[in-house]
Amino acid sequence: MSAWLNVIGVTEEGAASLSAASLELVSGSEVLIGGERHLAMFPDTSAEKLTWTRPLKHLAERIGDFRGRRTTVLATGDPLNFGVAAKLLQSVPIKEMRIVPAVSAFSLVAARMGWSLPDVECITLHGRPAERIRAWPEPGLRIIALSGDAKTPPLVAEMLVQMGYGRSRISVFGHAGGPRETRADAIAADWGPEIPDLNTMAIECIADPGVVARGRSAGLSDDLFEHDGKMTKREVRAITLSRLAPVRGGLLWDVGSGCGSVGIEWMRAAPEARAIGIEPDASRREMAAANALALGAPEFRQIEGKAPDALKGLAAPDAIFIGGGASDPAVIDACVEALPVGGRLVANAVTLDGQERLIAAHRGFGGDLTRIGIDRASPVGGMTGWRPAMPVTQWAWVRS
Repeated sequence: MSAWLNVIGVTEEGAASLSAASLELVSGSEVLIGGERHLAMFPDTSAEKLTWTRPLKHLAERIGDFRGRRTTVLATGDPLNFGVAAKLLQSVPIKEMRIVPAVSAFSLVAARMGWSLPDVECITLHGRPAERIRAWPEPGLRIIALSGDAKTPPLVAEMLVQMGYGRSRISVFGHAGGPRETRADAIAADWGPEIPDLNTMAIECIADPGVVARGRSAGLSDDLFEHDGKMTKREVRAITLSRLAPVRGGLLWDVGSGCGSVGIEWMRAAPEARAIGIEPDASRREMAAANALALGAPEFRQIEGKAPDALKGLAAPDAIFIGGGASDPAVIDACVEALPVGGRLVANAVTLDGQERLIAAHRGFGGDLTRIGIDRASPVGGMTGWRPAMPVTQWAWVRS
């Protein structure tokens, strides 16, 4: 089938930003879909006009209804740069589509700031929780962020202050690339300018004196998590994440997730990584929710329940971490069964019961069995000595 669906990017200049070929595609459309702002740019078309609704997955789910009719979807900037085209491609093959990008907001703002795009982190907070920004700040980092609306920049400024980046410089561009373009500049601690709903932020992160960079590698300080003492500690967590190998868009089942430390670090470690925490204790789920917000993983999903029963019906994982329940053979068996080829499973245990089960799993399935011992220096009278933590037995296995 030839292409019946056009996805055309436009800038704030509207029809004036399109080539003659793109204008011909719009004028020849039987159905024109876009936001109210997009549709208003083409008042003279005779096409049936439909306004999309949020979330964009609703449009993707019904786009096939228009197959057989010349259909055009209007999008802002580059439709494949955090845009609608990525959603539509989940329902329509590329051979049935034409995608025509315009200049993206990232390119426009980078040009205004004089920033090289390869040296900038480009993220979106549009249609996403603003708390995502908490995963990013580090000294000297430059960020360009698509904004949700006029409320997003002040929220971001407030969070930067809370994280010790109150001196960061923020420039907000409204209606970038069009005749109504505006610019507002301020440092995070003094943010106050009025801005339009359609805006993009440029952030130059400047740390307050004494602020320590967190980075995005595994092994955040235990002090950054709210917990009740029962958590996967920093050094063991770093080893665990290296075995789990977070990947872009990958899904982790965090079984017995506790305060959420492993699942949250999984999400921070790779773009668009997802995690589901399975935890029966309500107080620990509350701690995990607070930690997810504070550390930039607000979409960390939690399920009340206990494995293996709570695993039924979940989306297939790319990796599984068993931090609680490793002593139950039914939990490991269910997790092994759920993994696809190439999927990674890591289970940690500190009790003899859990250790025995991991030894049995190693005998039955193979993989690697490791004992992790951590000693920390601490005061002994007026001197310093080593104080050992409980050793952790770790079983790591990859389905082949």
